Amino acid sequence: MSIALAALEAIDMHTHAQIPCDGHIDPITAMNLDAAAKHFRTDFPRPNVADVAAYYRERRMAAVVFNVDSEANTGEVPISNDEVVEVAQANSDALIPFVSIDPHRGKRAVSEARRLIGKGAKGFKFHPNLQAFFPNDRMAYELYAVIEEAGLPALFHTGHSGIGSTLPGGGGIRLKYSNPMYVDDVAADFPGMPIVLAHPSFPWQEEAISVAMHKRQVYIDLSGWSPKLFPPVLVQYVNTVLRDKVLFGSDFPVITPERWLRDLEKTEIKPDLYPRILKDNAARLLGLA
Repeated sequence: MSIALAALEAIDMHTHAQIPCDGHIDPITAMNLDAAAKHFRTDFPRPNVADVAAYYRERRMAAVVFNVDSEANTGEVPISNDEVVEVAQANSDALIPFVSIDPHRGKRAVSEARRLIGKGAKGFKFHPNLQAFFPNDRMAYELYAVIEEAGLPALFHTGHSGIGSTLPGGGGIRLKYSNPMYVDDVAADFPGMPIVLAHPSFPWQEEAISVAMHKRQVYIDLSGWSPKLFPPVLVQYVNTVLRDKVLFGSDFPVITPERWLRDLEKTEIKPDLYPRILKDNAARLLGLA
């Protein structure tokens, strides 16, 4: 079975599988999720990949789902990329699997990317804050070349991170790595690799808008924030020149799609653009349309 695009209400470009299917959560993961719950003032669920599939299927939505490989910097043991791909393939009516490979893995990262692409990965997730690298660091370029060769998208966390907030020293997580302007170099050097700038990029929102306007293959996902908190400049550009380059994303389970959609109606984003934002732009980016 595969995604029946016409039957979908939306495609959520940004969801997390937070625990393995066997339920054995890494203690660093547990600590970070506890801190994130405190930061976001909500006791959100902690789903595995199968849970994400069931949740989105029930809502007639599809979801891009991923883990984050930051073990080299944080010590956190990630959910297996193989588990993400395998469970997503078993739930291909609802899930689109992205994988995460830390660029610090060097040559191993490159060979692992090739293996996972062959296995069915549909994109790659990078989190510069957690992985402690600037996106334009040349150590990642051979990895990007493999992704570009496969014609797959790369999604980069940008801006502030809820992970580490409230922990002493922010849990050692440095915000400097996630200025979207570092991704501008990547977009220039890999023009065949679609790029998604994840989240409203506080405090660098205008930089993100500029990169998305200037680089044809760069998109912005609107995850991680309630739409009613979007800065006015973002709403302005969503309504105009970026209308074909912005993507619905919730950051589930931190924010649910129900809350995101409810709050969207409280914004000045034009209702006639909802179909593009919620499904059409993502379908085109992911090669579903």
